[in-house]
Amino acid sequence: MSALGALLATRSESGSTGMRSRILLGLVCGGYSVGAAFGWGSPQVAVFMGDFGLAAAALVAAVSCFLYARTGAGRLRPAWLLFSLSSAMAACGNAVWGWYEVILGVPVPTPSLADVFFLCFAPPAIVGLLVLAKRPVTRAGWVCLALDAWLIGGSLLTLAWSLALAHTAHMAGFQEASVAPAALSLAYPLLDIVLVSMVLALHFRRAGVNRSAVNTAIAALALTVLSDAVFTSPLLRSTYHSGQLLDAGWFAGSLLLAYAPWGARRGARRPVRPGPPRAIASRPIAGSLAALTPYLAAAVCTLGILYNVVDGRRVDRVVIFTGCTVVLALVVRQGIMLLDNISLTQELAQKENHFRSLVQGSSDVIMIAAPNGTLRYVSPAAAGVYGREAEDLVGAELSSIIHPDDLGRVVHEVRRFLAAPPHEEPTTRIECRFRSGTGDWLNVESTVNRHQGGLLLNSRDVTERVRLQAQLQHNAEHDPLTDLPNRALFTARVRQALSGRRSGDPGTAVLFIDLDGFKQVNDTIGHQAGDELLIQAGRRLQESVRAGDTAARLGGDEFAALIMGDGTRDQGAREYQVHEIADRLRLTLSQPYRIGASEVRVAASIGVAFAEPAISPTDLMRNADLAMYRAKAGGKDRVELYAPQMQADVVRRSELATRLRTALRDGEFALLHQPVVHLASGSVAAVAAQARWRSAQGILFTPAEFLRVSGDDDRTAQLGRWLLEEAVAQAAERARAGHPVAVSVRLSAARLLDSAPPPGSVEALLTRHGLPSGALMIEVADSDPRVSFDALEQRLVALRRLGVRIALDGFGSGFAAINALRRLPIDVLKLDRNLVEGVVESARLHKITSGLLRIACDLGLQSVADGVDVPEQVLALRAMGCTHGQGMAFSGPLDEYRLRRALVRGEFPVPGIPAPRPVMAGGSIPLLAGSHTETPVPPT
Repeated sequence: MSALGALLATRSESGSTGMRSRILLGLVCGGYSVGAAFGWGSPQVAVFMGDFGLAAAALVAAVSCFLYARTGAGRLRPAWLLFSLSSAMAACGNAVWGWYEVILGVPVPTPSLADVFFLCFAPPAIVGLLVLAKRPVTRAGWVCLALDAWLIGGSLLTLAWSLALAHTAHMAGFQEASVAPAALSLAYPLLDIVLVSMVLALHFRRAGVNRSAVNTAIAALALTVLSDAVFTSPLLRSTYHSGQLLDAGWFAGSLLLAYAPWGARRGARRPVRPGPPRAIASRPIAGSLAALTPYLAAAVCTLGILYNVVDGRRVDRVVIFTGCTVVLALVVRQGIMLLDNISLTQELAQKENHFRSLVQGSSDVIMIAAPNGTLRYVSPAAAGVYGREAEDLVGAELSSIIHPDDLGRVVHEVRRFLAAPPHEEPTTRIECRFRSGTGDWLNVESTVNRHQGGLLLNSRDVTERVRLQAQLQHNAEHDPLTDLPNRALFTARVRQALSGRRSGDPGTAVLFIDLDGFKQVNDTIGHQAGDELLIQAGRRLQESVRAGDTAARLGGDEFAALIMGDGTRDQGAREYQVHEIADRLRLTLSQPYRIGASEVRVAASIGVAFAEPAISPTDLMRNADLAMYRAKAGGKDRVELYAPQMQADVVRRSELATRLRTALRDGEFALLHQPVVHLASGSVAAVAAQARWRSAQGILFTPAEFLRVSGDDDRTAQLGRWLLEEAVAQAAERARAGHPVAVSVRLSAARLLDSAPPPGSVEALLTRHGLPSGALMIEVADSDPRVSFDALEQRLVALRRLGVRIALDGFGSGFAAINALRRLPIDVLKLDRNLVEGVVESARLHKITSGLLRIACDLGLQSVADGVDVPEQVLALRAMGCTHGQGMAFSGPLDEYRLRRALVRGEFPVPGIPAPRPVMAGGSIPLLAGSHTETPVPPT
């Protein structure tokens, strides 16, 4: 039998199915019952199985409970240890009983050691049941537990005393010599009554932990007690012998107790399938039986007394005393329950008041909707939140207060929520619009729960939050000054246009718009006026585009427009249409702006790019940006359509700019000089320093070629510093070699005002290289209108104090040439080569050039004509009074070796003048800057 217990434990531990364990348990118990019913075939086997068989079954139960208590029974571990001890007592009692009957072959004496072990079976089991029970949390609960136990025990004692125990006690009174056997006869039923009382009383108070094991253990003890009760009855006690069918009850009780913990562990390890909780049918029945327990106990006492009365016997004092104590316990218990009910009623009323106060005082609206959507309850907060009384909403359809546009979405969400398992999604959140009492629509957020087949909604007004979110979203996507869409929203609209149902429409176009002259507005009349101009420009742009198009401000004075296609497949017609729209926008934005009392004018340069198959929003916007910059470079105030060549130019300029930065770092620049010749004598008056970039292929690039694409102010400034320092150094070296000719360096006005170099940098260069200050001339490039004349004037005056001569480069082409001539300290006027090129062919240019030279003569200034390439130009310029010339008619830019040879020769042949006499270089003017568009000179 111990092997059977180990087998049960092993199978349970290994995860065998519970059905196999229960079938095996039933087969073993059934086999024992069949053997006992047929007397096991012989009296000797019957006695052996009736004694040692029961001892083995009880030992299996003891070992099983002990092993389970050691492996992890949790807080119920003491109970299983007590059950193990109780079963061990039963095993010892049956073993002693078998020792007498099987080994010694004599009847079991009364009393004997077996009776001691049997009497010790009940107390550990009773204490173990107390451990299994749910412990009361109050003192009144402990009192009620004791009263319940006494109600059951007293009633059973009354009935048992009336039926059998009174007779046993009466017989003991006549046989004083047999007091011990009589006491044993009373002890067995009394302990059984106590054990039965605990089983019944604690059955309704069992703990929720490991409920299956507890129920099985209680059933095992109940079966054992039932067998004990049958055994102690006078009718069976006198005729009992080992091996009878009654032993099957004890055997089954022991094996059931052995199975209890392991069968429960198997159930605990079985995975629980998720699903809705099912109501347990036994709980209402158990609650009803627990409530009827006191009355059933009183009924049993009454039956005991009636039995004595009907039988005609005198009512026993034990029955009277026990019945009175049972009734007294019932009264006390009912009194305690009444006080407990009063306390619970008061607590329930207090909680209900608290709940009602929370519901009525909550700022959220609590609504209960029936399964058909009718509102059955609405909290009073509806008056403050919805502006509607709760009574007006009760009975209304929930759908009647929801916005029609939101109703479909709400119904879909509610259906989905109700179809989901409650344990997976206990609540959901729905946001929609509710109709308020004033007829407005409020944004309401509701937490929805299930409630008796319907819905429980906890709603709150989130209108302000929704408005704030919408405002924040608007601010994130719109320009704060003009309220037009910003770059992020415009990019999203372009992406939507390229990916929507019109994604293949080639008529979709993007316009990039830049306001020409906007910086002058900021510099002249202030940034506030500039902001007002941008606001008006944004308003004009918004009013000029169509309803389906998008106007946006990208930043600064840059705007953009998205022109949606109309499905036209004629690309030429579509380009013409969009070009007309862009030109209309240009004219609209170029109209005068009224700002305060002033009237301001700006122009608009617009670049247009059309959508192409599979083009990305970034590429489309980049194309429009390139076209816009091409429009600005082409003269501004114009519309330019994107062409693929523009991107190629950008790539080329980027590559060239990268190579330029590398050339500056690696020292790939060379310095050439072009002679400046006196037109009357042909002598070399000065040399103009010019930078050339010698590429890796040996090609010399002129400044007009590489400065135009550098796009890097830092590199341009670095190149200017290198040119000035190299020109001064080589001029000083030539002077020391016997060729003291002046050198001219062309610098932009912005470069002269650059704060990066120290103010005394020119003086420091002259001092460091030992070049006289009169041998250096600075050519000021009059090409940047943003430069302040006041600052430039102060800078040039400081340079003239050092002895540096100043020349005005490009005279006749700059818009501020006359103003510069009036304010700046100028020594030399250098005519722009555009005037010189047409001075022979164009009578108009001839007159203009003649007038400019007359101005220079009247002001006492010397003049230099740049780009003198043919003899006819030399004759015409000399006839007009021009004093010096520079160009291919005399010489191109020379390297140092050729320049020195030219200086040794001293003169160049001049048309219309006899052959020159060999004289040394000289002249009365300082160094002059040459043209930046000269023909490249092959490397030497």
